[in-house]
Amino acid sequence: MAYNLLKGKKGIIFGALDHKSIAWKVAELAHEEGAVFTLSNTPTALRFGELDELAAKTNSTVIPADATSVDDLTHVFEESMKVLGGKVDFVLHSIGMSLNVRKKRVYNDVDYNYLNKTLDISAISFHKMLQIAFKLDAINEWGSVVALSYVAAQRTHYGYNDMADAKALLESIARSFGYIYGRDRRIRINTVSQSPTMTTAGGGVKGIDGLMDFTNRMSPLGNADAAECANYCITLFSDLTRKVTMQNLFHDGGFSSMGMSWKAMEMYNKSFECDCNDEKLITE
Repeated sequence: MAYNLLKGKKGIIFGALDHKSIAWKVAELAHEEGAVFTLSNTPTALRFGELDELAAKTNSTVIPADATSVDDLTHVFEESMKVLGGKVDFVLHSIGMSLNVRKKRVYNDVDYNYLNKTLDISAISFHKMLQIAFKLDAINEWGSVVALSYVAAQRTHYGYNDMADAKALLESIARSFGYIYGRDRRIRINTVSQSPTMTTAGGGVKGIDGLMDFTNRMSPLGNADAAECANYCITLFSDLTRKVTMQNLFHDGGFSSMGMSWKAMEMYNKSFECDCNDEKLITE
């Protein structure tokens, strides 16, 4: 059911890859809610061919860009304003990647070249994006920029590695630029800390099934999926949230406020039963 929350609004959505990605769901819903927008991802991602399908479905234009390149990002904003006929009202940053995670380099033995790439792709790209948009005056007054984050920016999560550092930096950039954009342009900048989500990228992370089961047991409302995250992002792009800025907004079913849940404790206690049985067998 559409509410026309974004009727007449223009935007740029970075990071849509395939049907599983949050940015893809945001694009579909933004289109349903009346927005027009451009789509951007790396040339490598575009070779998968699926983004063309999304572009056709949403009547949008695809503008390839390396999110770490100032020249590429400048081109995206300039070309978007040409295609859309003026400044944009919303921007989604849904970009993140860690070679240390992919290469299974643990946190106390990271490759620093990989770390630099993690930070550049996953966080500094957000700074570049905001700085370019500010210099180009590319976002309308009362516009909204959202970047996707994760609770590991605040709490240590085993295996999340240097992506936790990147997300912490991402959230800091949102606050720092949120002040400047709010003060000078009346534009809001926020991050959304989403539940672990079974995207194509997330599905390749070792142990993702166990993590999702744990967070689902810990969260009173259960994990939020990609479509539900898209719903939340749309409200942040709409005029209903004009005074929400510089915030990291948890969209995780309540996980971030939990210490221990009954469901998680029940599973933990069962592990003791298994340990006792194993010990008994060994003793006998």
